[in-house]
Amino acid sequence: MADRIEYDVIIAGGGPVGMGLAIELGQRGIPVLVIERYPEPQPIPKGQNLTQRTTETLHFWGCERELRAARSIPDSVGIGGLTLYGHLMSDYHYDWLNRASVNEYYYTTNERLPQYETERVLRDRAAQIDCIDIRYGWSVEAVSDTGDHVEVVATQREGGARRTFTAHYVVGCDGSRSTVRETGGIPQIQSDHDKLMVLLVFRSMELHELLKRYPGKAFYNVLHPDLKGYWQFFGRVDIGSFFFHAPVPDGSTDADDFKALLQQVVGQPVDLEIDYVGFWDLRVSIATRYRAGRVFVAGDAAHSHPPYGGYGINTGFEDARNLGWKLAARLQGWGSEALLDSYDAERRPVFASTARDFIEYFIEEDRAFLETHDPSQDRAAFENAWAKRAATGAAVTNFEPNYEGSPIVADPAGSPSARGTHSFTARAGHHLAPQTLSDGANVFERLGDGYTLLNFGAPGAGAGCADLAKQAGIPFDIVEDSADTAYGASLILVRPDHYVAWAGDDPADCVAALATVSGLEQAVD
Repeated sequence: MADRIEYDVIIAGGGPVGMGLAIELGQRGIPVLVIERYPEPQPIPKGQNLTQRTTETLHFWGCERELRAARSIPDSVGIGGLTLYGHLMSDYHYDWLNRASVNEYYYTTNERLPQYETERVLRDRAAQIDCIDIRYGWSVEAVSDTGDHVEVVATQREGGARRTFTAHYVVGCDGSRSTVRETGGIPQIQSDHDKLMVLLVFRSMELHELLKRYPGKAFYNVLHPDLKGYWQFFGRVDIGSFFFHAPVPDGSTDADDFKALLQQVVGQPVDLEIDYVGFWDLRVSIATRYRAGRVFVAGDAAHSHPPYGGYGINTGFEDARNLGWKLAARLQGWGSEALLDSYDAERRPVFASTARDFIEYFIEEDRAFLETHDPSQDRAAFENAWAKRAATGAAVTNFEPNYEGSPIVADPAGSPSARGTHSFTARAGHHLAPQTLSDGANVFERLGDGYTLLNFGAPGAGAGCADLAKQAGIPFDIVEDSADTAYGASLILVRPDHYVAWAGDDPADCVAALATVSGLEQAVD
């Protein structure tokens, strides 16, 4: 063991995922150092769509109200999405990614704002927590796992100072070109779509006025037959300001006439001013493992994909929520190495499913539709197929990340996936849905920081679990209530991240489940 371990956890990268992980750990009393190269959030409007699960997480991180106050789009404009054929002024369009349709299954509603505004909110919240140290203007140069601790070499971007920090664990939240992943011995695999994409940020009040024809919409997915399923995508940043993603020819530069491209996709000439031009390669990447000893990766360091559907930032936040309580459990002495291993076992398959079942599926489905249907060739067949797409789009209702079959839930059936169904029934491995208690409170207002047993059966039925938790040092709360819920079970064991670990009616089964799912082991060395 090193003579002096300075921190329990060092986090490389203070973007939304890294700062979120710091808050998750800091609220649990874990000393954390965040190393972030940029003193201020970078003003590029990515990662805008926030799911209900994400806003729920930010609620428990103590900054949901501040997040909603930072929204750059007025309530009167709305935050919904639209799919269109050919261009923005098309007569063919339908609602797309209507996340509000699943609001009732979560404690909070969805939100939309630029990533840099989310980062500001998280930075402010992290600064309020005493056990979080932040070094802005520093970059991680290398990490090494010595066996009983990690060493992190960091350099100051201005001034050239160089320091080695020590910790029990290091987590790379440092983006798709992660230094932590590369120097920490975690390979990745890539699925390259061989497409160069442009990102434009531009201003146009004329376009803002034109888009009033679509009330309540803030992002627009344009399908064009020439692009073979790849999207031309507009999103509002604020009133009169937009971003735009689209495939462009190889060799494109910021000197190209992107005003002409924008006007073509709008469907008519509009006055506009381009503020930013950037390029990126369309590919899907995933680390072959999310843990190598004392080194972990999360967010874009663990997985990256095209910004199709707003899955990236939400997936990263869930990484932070999942890993945070497990690291805290291990450091506090009641969590096992197997509990830490479950981070990879749960989160990596969920991302693989997100990429396969949603992002790449969107591309293939749209390609097949565009190759089969053309309104200039057979308008009736096109309109019939278009109407079916509008009626059957299930990207939101089917996106229900879950940990079925995880080693730390009490039902071995299934496997972790991003694809599932929303339900009020309490199911092992699935997110707990909200319910109203007999005093009018929401059940989420009663959940503890550790495991919580919801007891809607006989008073005292959780005594066995409480005894086991006390003996093992597991943070544990019991909520007893007489409400008639839709959970379908009288006893529900809820994990610290608000996923269901077990549900049933037999108190003896509950005790066995707690012993299994908490990964009991002796205190960390």
